[in-house]
Amino acid sequence: MKHKITLIPGDGIGREVSEAAVRCVEATGVKIDWEEVIAGTEALEKTGEILPGQVLDSIKRNKVALKGPITTPVGTGFRSVNVAIRQALELFACVRPAKSYAGIRSRFSDIDLVIVRENSEDLYMGVEFEEGKPETRSLIEQIKKDTKKQIRPDSGISIKPISKFGTERIARFAFEYALKNNRKKVTCVHKANIMKFSDGLFLKVAREVAQEYAGRMVFEDAIVDNMSMQLVTKPHKYDVLLLPNLYGDIISDLCAGLVGGLGVAPGANIGDDSAVFEAVHGSAPKYKGQNKVNPMAMILSAVLMLRHIKEFKAADALEDAVRSVLVEGKFLTYDLKADPLDPSAVGTSEMAEAIIEKIKR
Repeated sequence: MKHKITLIPGDGIGREVSEAAVRCVEATGVKIDWEEVIAGTEALEKTGEILPGQVLDSIKRNKVALKGPITTPVGTGFRSVNVAIRQALELFACVRPAKSYAGIRSRFSDIDLVIVRENSEDLYMGVEFEEGKPETRSLIEQIKKDTKKQIRPDSGISIKPISKFGTERIARFAFEYALKNNRKKVTCVHKANIMKFSDGLFLKVAREVAQEYAGRMVFEDAIVDNMSMQLVTKPHKYDVLLLPNLYGDIISDLCAGLVGGLGVAPGANIGDDSAVFEAVHGSAPKYKGQNKVNPMAMILSAVLMLRHIKEFKAADALEDAVRSVLVEGKFLTYDLKADPLDPSAVGTSEMAEAIIEKIKR
């Protein structure tokens, strides 16, 4: 069977790691017709749009996309291409595994966590009011009238919406994912002790959904600040973590740190109709064109993609090849070496080639 998949190479190092991942996927023998579209700074320069409509059209048509990292301006301008794609396509579930691989330097071993992050709500929904604007002053006055609480007049305001619908959807996704992947426990992470009506609702609904899986799945909950401490002291206690959007973003980076960093952290954004697979790390524009960076996160994202399209044999072969190259330790990029200045470090394409050679064997 031939698959039609959207390819978004990305900015900075994006094209290099995307090409590495594409080569590795093709080496498994899976037949893919890649439809390449551009987003980010390259698209802005060529089309005047940072997220051209053809990108979303392509993903809607093909249902699956592999996306490289995209540069987003900080503080001003377009909010985020990544967030815009997730919201436009209702990719409500962000799945970020954090798995230990032999050969990767880390303070821990045998970590095997999965972060399931709600993708469509919370502060990332982007409902904001700019400091000094008339609508902001009006909102401040209305809040004072309704709650008797005084917000300083020179404040910027962000709204944190969490719905029963969105929470039920992501909670059920987490439990179904856990069952399908032979997981043992789902932990709901929140700040319901302080935010009674947003995080409180998230926890309440998660508990209700958990009752449907009683006897099949262990459920517990944890306050997010305590969870941060637990993860860096007792990470093996946890399995699948269910979180609202912002906490999920932060905790997924923390978990990536447990297994060696963002360079080994894959990600998936999944909805009812479409799915986008992407490396968690940024576009690192200072390394663009240097054939230097580690392609592992992008390649592991492609492994997740292969499993999503039910090419399980190919996914296992690719992950096993990555694992073999890491254990062998000969064809690794500088960041995967014990000494980043090690002269034996190879480039992005050379590491990909070593993985391909393992697949062929």
